[in-house]
Amino acid sequence: MSQFKLQHTFGLGGVAIGNGFNELSDDEAEKTLEAAWEAGVRYYDTSPWYGLGLSERRFGHFLHNKKREDYVLSTKVGRVLKATKNVPEVMWKNPSPFDYIYDYSADSVRRSVEDSLQRLGVESIDYAFIHDLSPDHNDEYEEGTTWEDHFEVAKKGAMPELEKMKEEGLIKAWGLGVNTIDPILKTLEVAKPDVFLSAIQYSLVHHKESLERLLPAIEKSEATLINAAPFNAGLLAGQKRYNYAGEMPNDISDRYKKILEIAKKHNVNLVAASLQFSLAPKTAGTVLAGASKPEQVRENIKALEEKISGEFWSDLKKEKLIEEKAEVPA
Repeated sequence: MSQFKLQHTFGLGGVAIGNGFNELSDDEAEKTLEAAWEAGVRYYDTSPWYGLGLSERRFGHFLHNKKREDYVLSTKVGRVLKATKNVPEVMWKNPSPFDYIYDYSADSVRRSVEDSLQRLGVESIDYAFIHDLSPDHNDEYEEGTTWEDHFEVAKKGAMPELEKMKEEGLIKAWGLGVNTIDPILKTLEVAKPDVFLSAIQYSLVHHKESLERLLPAIEKSEATLINAAPFNAGLLAGQKRYNYAGEMPNDISDRYKKILEIAKKHNVNLVAASLQFSLAPKTAGTVLAGASKPEQVRENIKALEEKISGEFWSDLKKEKLIEEKAEVPA
């Protein structure tokens, strides 16, 4: 069982703050972060990738007047940014003027952490996640390389270097931040990570593989789990968007519509159900969700406390919309 304990059940993700789906002004981002703080959020997750440094700068600007011991902060490693006038085409709307390369070597991971410390304006990071070391990024790596190639570099470079940073006090914990399961399982075989950020893998509409493969492995390890993107990047929060690519398989669309019908039948807020479901496994200590508006943060915090009838969960299992062995909120 996990020996590493997460401090907060809810965290604010930084994709939207980095102009992930829509362009935000600095003022809009600041107001969203302020609403999160006022609502009691004390765990914040970001990455150099989000907006090519923009998300980290915005988090840092907001947090620099807060006492460091009052919040938990995580960011990512695996891409190194370099200033450029020729910004590459990326998913971010109006990103910062940087290009990037994937590099999971020790030197680059240390540089990444030091660059993040400067953008964030802090002296340490709580959790450092090796980012996007995963098969869903194979078509983005340099020609001729796969995630397995980069994993071998990380095994000899990033992983021992992050352990060294723990000893130095630059970080408190490390793991992977990925959208697939295999890299997490492989990391557990070769290292002793503390915490994993698993995105889009455990939600109301997609959780079977995590139940069968990921959660048992986490339970046997000394690591713990953060379930991220509980709305599948928007779908379960009412957006016409599924995961980060936006393509929605027919079976997911059908399941979503049926779940929505049962939610209406029981007068259940699907945002509340999604957040609480992703937090329900005993191996998951935190659920992480993003926001681009103050009201979204406030809605998410309120949703975590909403009462949901047992009949709602029973109906979902009866209709085989969620797995029979899936844990549900008490």
